[in-house]
Amino acid sequence: MRYDYASVGFYTFDCLGYPIDHLPGGGGVAFVDEITLAVSGTAGSCAIDAAKLGLKTLAVGAVGPDPMGRWVLEQLDTHGVDTSTMQVLQQSRTSTTIVTTRSDGARPAMHMKGATGEFVIEDAMLDQVLDARVVHLGGTGLMNRMDGARSVALLSEAKARGCITTHDLLAGTPEFLPLVEPLMPWVDYFIPSIEEAEGLSGLRDIEDIARFFLDKGAGCCVLTLGGAGAWYHHSDGTRFLVPAFDIDVRCTCGCGDAFDAGFAAAILRNHDPETAVRFAQAAAALVATGLGSQAGIRSFEQTWEFMNNTPVRTERKNSARRAV
Repeated sequence: MRYDYASVGFYTFDCLGYPIDHLPGGGGVAFVDEITLAVSGTAGSCAIDAAKLGLKTLAVGAVGPDPMGRWVLEQLDTHGVDTSTMQVLQQSRTSTTIVTTRSDGARPAMHMKGATGEFVIEDAMLDQVLDARVVHLGGTGLMNRMDGARSVALLSEAKARGCITTHDLLAGTPEFLPLVEPLMPWVDYFIPSIEEAEGLSGLRDIEDIARFFLDKGAGCCVLTLGGAGAWYHHSDGTRFLVPAFDIDVRCTCGCGDAFDAGFAAAILRNHDPETAVRFAQAAAALVATGLGSQAGIRSFEQTWEFMNNTPVRTERKNSARRAV
């Protein structure tokens, strides 16, 4: 196949500041230690991280004809991502986020939806978009024109062509379930955060949540649990918990996307499921040590070394979501 990884969906321009624990009143000024820019989104972050991890990557999404969009395309190009299927929508603005990263790593944000809601993958693009070993769909709920039947058709065709399919989303609330549920029979690996999965399913127990999506047709549910690690639950009955790495968290922006890309990079190298989840956890942890969605990750080899030499957290979090 022409590509290892096609990352389809939500691309956004991020401006991040750190630390921002409160906003000044009136016309006041607050000083921060760092401001940075990043390509983000549940497809954009994955595309750059996948490229850093050695995958030949295709970006599939849209930006506007504005400075933010030009910067996003430039950054994708700089990291070796193929942008030939990125659309520049003349009547749209680039999806943009202002991220106010707190000292504890939390990241309240303000987002302008922009071009992500307007792009469509035309039939003439399918041969290129689906010429990939892994097709990742990220951003369900924000892709107004692609959500629903078009996304179902994309993933079902990907499966028919022998692609591995992965899926992630930006946020999970019950209103998004009608968009997510029809995708599940065509998703090999559904990789939401525990908060997203809880919001979609209305459940709290981690095994019940995973079964909820497996019963909808997903091949495997991989739940990212933040500081509690990640839970892998396959339809063949394989299930296990991988602990998080013991790191000082600076910013959690893009951690889930790095997990997605890291997981794909590992399975494409034929690693077993537990190693793939550990490697994905390492990619996410590296991002959490810096500011912005691509912070920390440099290469597959560096991430592999981090995985093998960084201690994991040993405390057991007290949570009703844990069923281990």
